[in-house]
Amino acid sequence: MPDAVLKPHQWEVMRALAEIAIPSIPASADAVASVCRLPAVSQDDNARLGHYDSEAPTPAPASYAEQYLEETLVSLDGFQEFIERLFGQYIHPEGRKGILFILDALSSRPGSLLLTGSTTPLHRQPLDAREKIFQGMRTSRLAPLRLVSRILLLIFKRAWTALSPSIPGLLGLSTRSSVHLKRADGTAYEFVQFPAATSGETDPPSLDADVVIVGSGCGGSVAAKNLAEAGFRVVVVEKSYYFPTSAFPMTPLEGNMNLYENGGFLATDDGNMAVLAGSTWGGGGTINWSASLAPQGYLREEWAAKHGLDLFTSRQFQESVDRVCDRMGVDDSQIEHSFGNQLVLNAAQKLGYNARPVPQNTGHGKHYCGHCHLGCASAMKKGPRETFLADAAESGAVFIEGFDAHRVILGQSGRSGNPAAVGIAGTWTSRAMHFGHGQESGPLVRRRVEIRAKRVIVACGSLQSPLLLRRSGMRNPHIGRHLYLHPVLASVAVFDQDVRPWEGSALTTVISDWENLDAKGHGIKIETPAMLPSTVLPLLPWHNGTDFKVLASKMGRMAGFICLGRDRDSGRVYPDPTDGSCRIEYSTSNFDKHHLIEGLIACAKMAYVSGAAEYRTTCSQIPPLLIREPATTDARVPEQNDAHSQDGLNNPVLRRWITTVRSLAPLDNEKTVFASAHQMGTCRMGTSPRHSVVDPHGQVWGTSGLYMCDASVFPSASGANPMITNLAIADWTSRGIAAGLGQEMTTISRANL
Repeated sequence: MPDAVLKPHQWEVMRALAEIAIPSIPASADAVASVCRLPAVSQDDNARLGHYDSEAPTPAPASYAEQYLEETLVSLDGFQEFIERLFGQYIHPEGRKGILFILDALSSRPGSLLLTGSTTPLHRQPLDAREKIFQGMRTSRLAPLRLVSRILLLIFKRAWTALSPSIPGLLGLSTRSSVHLKRADGTAYEFVQFPAATSGETDPPSLDADVVIVGSGCGGSVAAKNLAEAGFRVVVVEKSYYFPTSAFPMTPLEGNMNLYENGGFLATDDGNMAVLAGSTWGGGGTINWSASLAPQGYLREEWAAKHGLDLFTSRQFQESVDRVCDRMGVDDSQIEHSFGNQLVLNAAQKLGYNARPVPQNTGHGKHYCGHCHLGCASAMKKGPRETFLADAAESGAVFIEGFDAHRVILGQSGRSGNPAAVGIAGTWTSRAMHFGHGQESGPLVRRRVEIRAKRVIVACGSLQSPLLLRRSGMRNPHIGRHLYLHPVLASVAVFDQDVRPWEGSALTTVISDWENLDAKGHGIKIETPAMLPSTVLPLLPWHNGTDFKVLASKMGRMAGFICLGRDRDSGRVYPDPTDGSCRIEYSTSNFDKHHLIEGLIACAKMAYVSGAAEYRTTCSQIPPLLIREPATTDARVPEQNDAHSQDGLNNPVLRRWITTVRSLAPLDNEKTVFASAHQMGTCRMGTSPRHSVVDPHGQVWGTSGLYMCDASVFPSASGANPMITNLAIADWTSRGIAAGLGQEMTTISRANL
């Protein structure tokens, strides 16, 4: 267990607040009936839905419902360790200081009087009084108090969904794997190890290479493959660690801590957007949802015309797109749609929307797994681990995990008068045991390490790449700016019957009817999300603890939608002034929020024509759409319900709800939970250092031999899942690096003859 961060009096207040967020509800007969209101769907109905499996865990509604209702967050094993680890490792010091200050105040008589109007410390108040105080914090005139209440509420929801033993039992959910999962061994890797420093040793160990690549994600992996196959000595360094497929899928707790940036607890400065970024061997390609959408024609033309980058309308770029797709086996011929994805296709057909399958990077094979954001145990997802990094290894590339790059080493100016990148300096940390996964190899070893190279490729992702450039002394004002996040609003439709929404591929359908709402390429796409409770439930609105637990109990009957916006308005990434960590300044603009509202309305219509009983969004401002009273017998499958009445979309309940939602525009950011899984643009490509960070060949302006190969070079938001665009740009850039380096080495070789 990590060292204690919270003091005893702070823990008393923390527990008192957690009991409000996830309370114990007396397990009366009525309460149990409300949680397990319907019997499990019949085998015949489930077979028609395509989700019946005789090996699926069978819920025991009454016993699990009682446990679920009586369970409180503070009673769960691991709760204190979860909070201590979170506060000790992942919450930014400034945020931690603010939260602890509020906890201190609420634990004292003077502070309690100031914040609550009562001299009785919060943890000594009865439960109903505590709830009123917490609700008051959420609507306080003091912005810091509102922010702290939002952060704590998100922490409590995340902790509960990660730790609760009753949620899987109630839903009949296996916590480690899908019943459809077929395990397989993926590619195994070897990594350079460094011995502990001996007494008196001061110089850091060093390696020599032709090319050093910082980051093993989509961009870095393609660059490693191309340069290693071209015969160059390649070293790939990654700050995180490799886990074998036998460790996948991890539990939500393990997965967040081991596979995501900042343990999955990364957010914008205003606390209104959760930012998910991969931080593991293979980067985002290890934890994404397999969606393999090529860059749209209008995007390529925009980047060519507006930013002067003819590359994107060239035959060579299309060849790069084709090449990376071919290597990963991208197509849509083997897709077996999950319940939620099939619902989108069926509803779109009824409504006249243009829905289509999303190509998958699954090697032309079937891949019916909704757990891949916690690691693909079947090795069927052909991300960097199973393709480009494997090819690089076969061609002799050398890999180092646990390497935190501090700075680019700059050498003497070349002929251009610019400094030249000649390597990377950082700290290597040996592998340790992480949540039961890893290799225990004695005492932890930390060493400063330098890697000298003729070319340096930065591929740390849009959040970390600009920080590395800043640490290396680069001062281009565009470094870190033009951050695009594809803001996402999620929503769920609740049905009468159990649909096991976590089973099946996460994202295999897309609707693009609203992607050009401003006639300039800005709008939204509608897609489907991964539907594990730990992914969905923390995003849903919390009005009070009882309401939230009742809503969460419906998880097995939910289908999910996401509205993914192509943001026009951007933010920035910058280093924290105290510890240099990643800070994100971004607030979803009113312009972009108007587009997201139209997406939510379209999703509501799909829920309606699919036979849903209710529809809810991740904005607490938006009231739930209660379409009808839930059925108690003869539950029908959604495909059999064309509409709930002869009115169709003219149904007055639906029309009033739509009018209400549009009247709320623009949504209040503090009352809306946004999420982002796509980060782009912080070192954007262009034709001049006056408005970009890298040139049309991917080289950093003003620094010879330093290149960028990740989504940070995007000139603007892509408007589609960015993996293929990222891979294709990296393919084109790294092939250019290989050609230039080959010519240079040939010239040097001839000169030495």
